[in-house]
Amino acid sequence: MQIHPTAIVSKKAKLDKGVAVGAYSLIGDNAAIGEGTKVGAHCVIEGHTIIGESCEIFSGAVIGSRPQDLKFKGEKSILEIGDNNIIREYCTFNPGTEGTGKTLIGDNNLFMAYSHIAHDCVVGNNCIIANNGTLAGFVTIQDMAVVGGLVAIHQFVRIGTLSIIGGCSKVVQDIPPYSTCDGHPARVYGLNIVGLRRHNIPKDSLSALKHAFKILFNSGLSIKHAVEKIEQELKPAPETSRLLNFIKCSERGIVSSCRK
Repeated sequence: MQIHPTAIVSKKAKLDKGVAVGAYSLIGDNAAIGEGTKVGAHCVIEGHTIIGESCEIFSGAVIGSRPQDLKFKGEKSILEIGDNNIIREYCTFNPGTEGTGKTLIGDNNLFMAYSHIAHDCVVGNNCIIANNGTLAGFVTIQDMAVVGGLVAIHQFVRIGTLSIIGGCSKVVQDIPPYSTCDGHPARVYGLNIVGLRRHNIPKDSLSALKHAFKILFNSGLSIKHAVEKIEQELKPAPETSRLLNFIKCSERGIVSSCRK
């Protein structure tokens, strides 16, 4: 381990081999930090926080501080962060509340400067949250999603896999998988073609998704009737099944088309 002499690390904290802690950082009693993780200068890691291996936490980040929820009464709650995450300057991550008890973050994510992950959120794997991206409580970000800078996401909203949200958007309803969204409030502009091709989605699946999106967002049908029409016209495939299941499970509703 490499701990700067000005850092304060609790004797109760659990630091695996190869952990580095920078100048003036504070590591609390209940923190556990995995092998090879680097904590920069002036960071605070407190609460029941578990951080995986080979993460990079940059200067000024505050990880595991008390949830910003007036209902929180000091009950034990957890923040769990996976492996290979990059957490840039001045990010703030909060643990869960009695709602779920946990905030969960997967592997290989990039959180740019000043991004905020509130209580009881779930972030998947290989996601990007750009500068000042803000998640309210109970938000779910599925794998490979991209959230642009200065985006604000309402409580309980879900962001679908391989979707991308343009900067400065206001997100108050669920963002469907594979979509490109933007606006205030956010609207669907089409498929995330670039993301789909980068992840080698088969041509047949890409064609099926294009057809599904036309029915969902350009046909004038209600979401319920659009889903029924897609199920009638398209053969089952992993991508379209994921899209339809996401829509069927929506509680806040799906964002509408920019053409409406």
